Amino acid sequence: MHPFSYTRAADTREALDAGRRGGRYIAGGTTLVDLMRETVERPETIVDISGLPLREVRATERGGLRIGALVTMAETAAHPKVRALYPVVSESLELSASAQLRNMATIGGNIMQRTRCTYFRDVTADCNKRQPGSGCAALKGHNRTHAILGTSDACVATHPSDVAVAFAALEATVHLLGPDGERRIAFADFLLRPGSTPHREQALRQGELITAVEIPALPRPLKSGYLKVRDRQSYEFALTSTAVALHVRGGVIREAKAAAGGVGTVPWKLPAVERHLVGERPSAALWAAAAEKAAEGARPLQHNRFKPELLKRTVERQLRVVGGAK
Repeated sequence: MHPFSYTRAADTREALDAGRRGGRYIAGGTTLVDLMRETVERPETIVDISGLPLREVRATERGGLRIGALVTMAETAAHPKVRALYPVVSESLELSASAQLRNMATIGGNIMQRTRCTYFRDVTADCNKRQPGSGCAALKGHNRTHAILGTSDACVATHPSDVAVAFAALEATVHLLGPDGERRIAFADFLLRPGSTPHREQALRQGELITAVEIPALPRPLKSGYLKVRDRQSYEFALTSTAVALHVRGGVIREAKAAAGGVGTVPWKLPAVERHLVGERPSAALWAAAAEKAAEGARPLQHNRFKPELLKRTVERQLRVVGGAK
């Protein structure tokens, strides 16, 4: 680990001042500290923001839900409003990491976490995300767990967060605070596809701080859930996953939300699946037909050619679970 200076922000203004000067924010620290130990990250200044008042979960005036950036994963998953209104969020969190990490890691840190690509974390390997212009070792290396959607010739790494898939499906909004004031950004625009600049992972400006994630109000009743497919049942990242939310009234699907994880360079929204569902009556045939559209545009690599079919089966299975099979 390289030498660094540490400061604890007493309030938001102090945090923003330090961030504007290049300081890196840390709260639970479960990702950043690991990367610093592996010398992947070498920040000169760490700004501890764990004391800031960003730990509230509350309903919004429009009927949505606002989750403070420093609420832990465990607190969010267990919160009565989250469990009642958006069980897909609770389920995605409970299927993440270990109980110890969920007690430490925050919602803001979770969506900011960096890829688990082994080439990114191996400082001897070529990685455009870690060192722009060096190449991507995963393209011709062992790429079984890598992305098939949203990839580029510069990067094929997946985004590791589970709850980010739920946020993408529910079309959440990220609240930011920076030197120029507050702003909001759609979750779909917050995490960036690699393109030719894979080292740019979020649409953050210098010194900006995540203050909350807001889930919009959605029609009721709303049934939702999260399914994660992985090599083992605990403490493992997804090969594929899907977050689904359905509003069914009068026997017809009035609104559908879906996104996938483990297959995209960012949490992958599934608009073609959603469009196929809306206006239709739930049925096993509908679930299968909609799921066929989940892998549109996929570009599998040498070792992950199984992922398009696995993704479609994962989506179909979760549509059956959430919407019912008839």
